[in-house]
Order: sequence, then structure tokens, then C-alpha cells
Amino acid sequence: MVSIQNLEFELQELFEKQNYSKIISEITSKTKENERNAGLFVLLGISRISLNKNKNKNEVNIAVSDFKKGYLKEKESVNGLNALTNFVISSAILSDFENSDVDFDEIISFYKKSPQFFQDKRPINIAMTMVYKRLNDYKGMLFHLEKIIKSNDFIVQDLCNYGYWRCFDKNWSQPDFFEFGKFLNDNLNEYTQDEVVKLSNKKNKKIKIGILSSDIKDAHSVTYFLKTILLNYDKEKFEIVLFLNQIHEDITTNEISCLVDKVINVGKLNDLKAFNTIREFNLEIMIDIMGYTSRNRIELFKNRMAKKQAIWMGYCNTTGVKNMDYIITDPNLIYENEKNLYSEEVIYLPEIWNCHSGFNFKRKENLPPIIKNNFITFGSFNNPAKMNETVIDCWANILKNIKNSKLIIKCANKKRKLDRIEKLFKTRGVLDSVIFYTRIDKVEDHLNLYKEIDIALDTFPYNGVTTSFEAIWMGVPVLTMAGYNFNSRCGESINKNLNMEYLIAQNEDEYVTKALELNSDLDKYYEIRKKIFKNSENSALFNRDSFSKNFFKAIEKIIN
Repeated sequence: MVSIQNLEFELQELFEKQNYSKIISEITSKTKENERNAGLFVLLGISRISLNKNKNKNEVNIAVSDFKKGYLKEKESVNGLNALTNFVISSAILSDFENSDVDFDEIISFYKKSPQFFQDKRPINIAMTMVYKRLNDYKGMLFHLEKIIKSNDFIVQDLCNYGYWRCFDKNWSQPDFFEFGKFLNDNLNEYTQDEVVKLSNKKNKKIKIGILSSDIKDAHSVTYFLKTILLNYDKEKFEIVLFLNQIHEDITTNEISCLVDKVINVGKLNDLKAFNTIREFNLEIMIDIMGYTSRNRIELFKNRMAKKQAIWMGYCNTTGVKNMDYIITDPNLIYENEKNLYSEEVIYLPEIWNCHSGFNFKRKENLPPIIKNNFITFGSFNNPAKMNETVIDCWANILKNIKNSKLIIKCANKKRKLDRIEKLFKTRGVLDSVIFYTRIDKVEDHLNLYKEIDIALDTFPYNGVTTSFEAIWMGVPVLTMAGYNFNSRCGESINKNLNMEYLIAQNEDEYVTKALELNSDLDKYYEIRKKIFKNSENSALFNRDSFSKNFFKAIEKIIN
């Protein structure tokens, strides 16, 4: 009989050499399943997943089983708890495959039954965030991220994730975001002067603007807004350098890259190398379009990459970061008496903070679906994580009070992301009135789905942005809720710039009432719909020329 202890020792050397196929062979040939301890199950599972760069569903499924067996065999040993962490991570990965059967309730139960000291550690809490992210459950995300922060074993990205997920929480006020920004800033690394390229005072021939993003790919929604300024800038006056922070590039990357003067990818560089690379460009201003989101490099802004630095578009709130000099917004989003709740100096664009570049097809006014259906259809294509219980309560009340009404919900990702939403509608007795769609790959097909919607229902406190612009482009009115900060007032700004103040509810009761009114007064609804189609294309929402002029005036104001 083979010595399990000796075998583990021998396998560690193979593991360091990344000889995963040999590890799998050694364990499966020299031991029976009932002889393996948690350590061997962990090695076996990790080797299966690591064997191929392109993860195979079957291999991941078997690895999940290995990790689970390891945990169930030794529920309180170090190796057993390591098996549990890997079981959670690999289960989350498995759930991303089509037709995967992953029991997230079992995973949550395993976590709750594990020792308290283990529950407080970063690895298992990071693993659990992977589960709650796939469930689109912001409360679960915040619970585990808070545990990580309280443990003092966190990295900058953990703090950014926490700040981002707080945007979904109506119980966090703007003063809370402001104070958290200070905390995040205090935990960002500062470089010593002997490490960095000096910031030059040399004047450039043109105003040199840097834009930093990780999202110039996959037809990401941010690119539709970025194109607005890149298609309309004075190349005699401005030079734009796009700094990509991404590994993957595609047709979208190439399309956007053709619109700027230069593209530099810093995605594979460490922070200090990326920082010095950017400093050598002697930028007048660096614009961050990520904030706390995406694969951000927020630490670089703390150390100042350019003479001036600003945040715009991608994250609609304060960062708290020292040397993030400006936040670009509009008067509907941050009021004059609230400026002290944003660490950046507030720069107002005169109309709207964002402008969509539109789509490459001729708009056509579509008949309201209620005419052919004889019932009203609401819709929301927003991120399901924005659909909190209060939002679902409002939507359920609308459906209950309008006979035969329907609600279309579309999620850009896998079906599992809708499970939580389905349960919430079911407990409120209206699940039969809700129609779910999962990912639609073609932009045309996605936009055509708006033809099935009479009224789009916005989420709150985290409003939709891209989805609202899309709905309006397709002639669909968007009912939104008044907010209390930049992030929660995006829907307000959109509707105010359309002269559609009627579609801004002041509270939850009014939100429901307005939906009921539009159903009972169809003449009013038809009039609103016609106005939106007729006026929206030349409104601030889609007027690229006007927006571009206002944007670059603001940039010159910042620089001067």
C-alpha cells in the first residue's frame, strides 16, 4: 500500500514544475478514492483545472467533485478547508458553462457551517463573492467584502469592489461614499520620487489628452459614449492617446484605436512600469473612465500620471483619490450645495454628462406594442443586480394592478443570473406575468427587442444608463426615480434633457402611480412616445457635435 504522506511529498515537487498530467496519473493509479485525504483531493482538483488553459466543462465538473470530497472528508483540517475554498471557486466557474447544474444553496450552507476563524479569512470570502456575483446579489457581495476589509487582509481591488457594490445599496448616502473614498485613498500605495519619471513642465504643441480604460473591447457599452468625443475633436488642437489596460483586443479595440492619435497597451505592465510609461507622454490631462469599476488602475492616479487628472463616464461617483482633480458631470447630477461631498472639483457640462453616438441604421417609429397586444408591456434590460427587492416590489405592484400586463426582463449573461429575480417575482405572485430573455449576441436583435416594450422601467438607486439611451433611441419612454447623488440621478438627467420630467417619479408610490396612469390614459402615453421619438435624436442625448464642443471646452477650462 502506498504511503499517502510520501505520495503527497513527491507530488509537491511535480506541482511546483506544473506537471499536472503526471499528478493526475500518480494519484489515480496509486490510490483508491476512499484512501485519498483532503490534500490529495485538492492536488487532483487543481491539476484537472490547470491542465488546459481553455477550461473544459467536464474537467471542471470532475474537479468540483474532487474538492467537495476533500472537504467532506476533513471538514476542519487546513487541507479540508482549502478544499472548500477551491470547491466554491470551481463551482462558480462551472456555473458559467451552459446547462451546468450548480447548487449555490449547498455552497452557502457549507460556508455557514465552517469554523468561524475560517469564515473570517480572505480566500474563502473572495471565493464567496464569486458566487454572489453570479447570483447578482449585492447584499451577499457586500457581506463578504466587508469581512475582508474588517480582517485587514485586503488589496486595493477589494476596496474598489466594495465601493462599487455600495452603489446598489439605497442605505448608503453620499456622505458614506465620501468617507469611504478617504479610507480607500489612505490605503493606496505612494511611490518614492526616486522610483518615478519626473512630471515634465515642457509645453506640448497640442493639448495632449490621455484616456485610460480596460473596456475597449467586446462592443462594451462605454465605447458608444467614448466614440462621441473621438469622432468629433479638433486634431489641430488636441492629441488623444488611448491607454488600454487590457490583455484581450478585438474588432472593437481596432475600431476605437483608429479614431485616436496613438494607442498604448499597459495591460501587461506592473503599476510602476505603467505609471512611468504614461508619465513619459507628458500629458496635459489623463481621463479615467473606470473609477472603481472594471480592471482599474486607480493607484496610478493617486501618484499623478499627468498635470491634471479627471474621472468621467464609467463610474458615476466620487473616488476619494488624492490627485484625482476633477469629476465631469452636469447640473442635474450634483447640486451646488453638494459639491463638498465629492473629493474632486466638480466640472459641469452645460446639458448632459454623457452622449451616446447612436447606431448605424435609420431610425423608424414603431407602433406601441399595446395596439397589437391589447395589453401593456413593460421592460427592463438592466443588470439584474440593480433589481433590488424594493424595485421588484414596485414592478410587482404595477403588474398586479394592470390586468394582463407583462414585464420583459433581459439579462446579458447566463440564465442563472436571473434565478434570484425569478424567486422574488414568484413570492410576490406575479411570476407568470414576467418574460425572461438571456443573452442576445447581435446588437440588432437586442435593439429589436425594445419593439416589444411599451414603457421601460428604470432601476433605483442604481439607474440604467446605456439601457435608457437604447430604449429612447428606439422610441421607448423610460420611467425613472429621483435620486440623491450622481449615481442615482442618471435617469433624471436623461429625462430632463428630453423635457420628460413627467417620467421622473419622486418616490416609490409615485413610480407605481405613473405607470398605472400611462396605462389608463393611452392618449397621454401615445403623445409621450411620439415626442420621444421625434425629439430624442436631436436632443443632448444624441447630439454628438454639441456634446463634443461642450466636452472639449470643459477640458480646456480644466487645463487653463
